[in-house]
Amino acid sequence: MSEDFEEGAFLGLPRGDGPADVAVVPLAYELTTSYGTGACDGPQACVEASAQVELYDDRLGDDLPAGLVISTEPVWEGTTPTLRAQLDELAAYVASFYNGDLFPLFLGGEHGILPPIMHAARHHPSVNGDLSTLTVVQLDAHADLRSSLDDEVFSHACAASRSLDVGVGQLLQAGIRAYSLEEAERIQGDKRIMTFFARDTQHPHTGRAAWQAWLDQLSSLTGPVHFTLDIDGLDGALVPATGTPVPGGLSYWQAVETIETLFANPNVVVISADVNEIVAQDDTPLTQFTAAALATKIIASHVLARREGRWAPRSSSLTQPPDETFFQRFEASVPSAS
Repeated sequence: MSEDFEEGAFLGLPRGDGPADVAVVPLAYELTTSYGTGACDGPQACVEASAQVELYDDRLGDDLPAGLVISTEPVWEGTTPTLRAQLDELAAYVASFYNGDLFPLFLGGEHGILPPIMHAARHHPSVNGDLSTLTVVQLDAHADLRSSLDDEVFSHACAASRSLDVGVGQLLQAGIRAYSLEEAERIQGDKRIMTFFARDTQHPHTGRAAWQAWLDQLSSLTGPVHFTLDIDGLDGALVPATGTPVPGGLSYWQAVETIETLFANPNVVVISADVNEIVAQDDTPLTQFTAAALATKIIASHVLARREGRWAPRSSSLTQPPDETFFQRFEASVPSAS
């Protein structure tokens, strides 16, 4: 262990001097889980597991922090009494990380963190108030395109639907293998959505071509991008403690290849990322360590994008304050396959 190791910091990296270049932001949000629980403790478990992740990244060719300042923020916990009020509280909190001067990596928590994060992303200078220019790239076992689950429109099972309702312009998904008829119809009928199903990308005989099509799609993107990694997108053998593990998912190396391909695209600016549905595993740290390793790959890929000129700090010209009651007033649209 390095003499500079700092307990409680992601990768054990001390904060360093000066303003943060990368902020690791743990969000202990879990209000709508529908199967396994414990996602509220996942961010802290991920930070603790990261202490055992190697600092060296082969693509970067350097040890993190590689000359940058990486800040591990305190764990956020909601204080308001209702789900929608907590979504507004969360959105107001994360908005401060979209000033354009740093790269935020959010650790969840259930996938219900995504809509408030996307609402806050409008403040990023690359988005400049127009979320229709933003693409969400999603690795997930579930489509998260339900109109509601258990009569709750802000269920984690609706995270992608609500992000589109908030104003996100395009959704690109891979790893999907657990979804409803309603979601299948939404995927077919909504031109904003492009889904690469696991049954195609993971097929033992024809999967290579389908996976290459996914990588080609990532390479063809333009504009600002948010990357959301629900760790149940990986095969359940890699992340058995996540809230809803599903067999037949992506390999670890497919997740790494997705991250590297996305961040290497010279025509996109990855403004932020999240790793979610982390649940601490009791008998082995496999689940939280896998999440920490992929979170580290995201940071290293961002650092490389900085070095190679694909990302640079930008000052925001958007001065409007966060809307503190947006989700309390919000009425979800009804998805249609037409």
